[in-house]
Amino acid sequence: MSRGMSKRRTTNTAPAARESEATTFGDYTSSSRGSSKPNAMDQAIIEKIKDHPCFSREAHLYFARMHLAVAPACNIQCNYCNRKYDCANESRPGVASNRLTPDQAVRRAMAVASEVPQLSVVGIAGPGDACYDWKMTKATLIAIAREIPDIKLCVSTNGLALPEHVDELVDMNVGHVTITINMVDPKIGTKIYPWIFYDGRRYNGIDASRILHERQMLGLEMLTERGILTKVNSVMIPGVNDEHLIEVNKWVNDRGAFMHNVTPLISERSHGTFYGLNRQRCPAPLELNALRDRLEGATKVVRHCRQCRADAVGLLSDDRASEFTLGQLPAEATYDSGKRHAYRQLIEHERRGQTSETTDATIAVSLARSNATLFIAVTTKGGGRINELGQAKELQIFSVCQKGIGLIGHLKLDPYCLGGWGEETTLNSIIEALEGIDFLLCFQIGIIPRNKLARRGVQATSAYGNAYLEQAIDALYTAYLSRGGFSGAS
Repeated sequence: MSRGMSKRRTTNTAPAARESEATTFGDYTSSSRGSSKPNAMDQAIIEKIKDHPCFSREAHLYFARMHLAVAPACNIQCNYCNRKYDCANESRPGVASNRLTPDQAVRRAMAVASEVPQLSVVGIAGPGDACYDWKMTKATLIAIAREIPDIKLCVSTNGLALPEHVDELVDMNVGHVTITINMVDPKIGTKIYPWIFYDGRRYNGIDASRILHERQMLGLEMLTERGILTKVNSVMIPGVNDEHLIEVNKWVNDRGAFMHNVTPLISERSHGTFYGLNRQRCPAPLELNALRDRLEGATKVVRHCRQCRADAVGLLSDDRASEFTLGQLPAEATYDSGKRHAYRQLIEHERRGQTSETTDATIAVSLARSNATLFIAVTTKGGGRINELGQAKELQIFSVCQKGIGLIGHLKLDPYCLGGWGEETTLNSIIEALEGIDFLLCFQIGIIPRNKLARRGVQATSAYGNAYLEQAIDALYTAYLSRGGFSGAS
């Protein structure tokens, strides 16, 4: 099947060229450039990432994060950024409904930790820069650590002010930091950053990019030396830094970055960014996935990122921020750990089952001895199972071939079941977004949407409802090969 993936309503997904397929086994990655086996990862690192949804593909199926929008000030200007407040319809970094004080942030965190059992991480990701607006960040992190001592702490930063705060991050037991690094060549940086504010003055042009680059590399090296896991985010900007990100990957890998997360530029004109207003194009899904494949190697490549808002709450696939606005918070801040502790006991049992099934599925696929590659979309609301009905807001996209089962990314969707109105229009948009996908695995599907999908070359089935994702994909792939095709089932 050689159809190309539609760009409409698509994020972080697309089938890459079938002869160049990188695949992910849980949290371990293999490709034609080499492989990393599960036993190659230090047990201490596994413990750090096993419940962090941003640092572990497996963890994002079970665990939730919370971003506290307490750091509105920023020390650089990016051509792709426009910080906004009270923008409920924009889902991208730098956007938040409200700016919080540290006291408000702690109240919100305690409420969420009491009511959202999946919560495992509280982070500060702006909407400005967490390390530049340090007074607000520090006050919030100290209070969170005191009131919710069993939560992980995380910070996202552009890196300019990072070096001067690394020791404090260590003292506060912040175990994970994300740095956005878009260039290592200052000449390319001039096309991304109009100015920075550093050491009491404003810098423009090549000087700004040079200082930013030096500070980012220093901060990354300091984090590595102190044992803090670092994820590097890079925005892929076609014609600006797309090819250059190969070099960025080498630099950050040499300096100890644990993960590299290449995300697509978001530049809709309505967002009001420099790139948006000047019609800088976003990368096509095929371009993004091909670049990620080229980066696979010693540094883990992230494929499950959602480019979250600065006030996101919940599982990566299910934002619940609207349930915890300031007006909805209890007057007295209290924290009840009961739900979270009970959930963790349940998940430990669930994950053991999934790990066993995933291992069996991976082995079975590798023994198939077939050159066929399929692209499979699945509906899930968490838990690593096919368990979502018509309210799915996204699909996870996997590739499966003899090399294994690999997560490629996800497709954002409008929910299909809308109570009887607008469903035909929504279904048509879903079908368009699924262009290039071979199979859709869902918990349940009606005859009409299944037939419409079939006419567009997408075979949908609910035969694997509630099964583990990899187990279902393995079963479908085996059936596909044994029958020389697949007729589907409702």
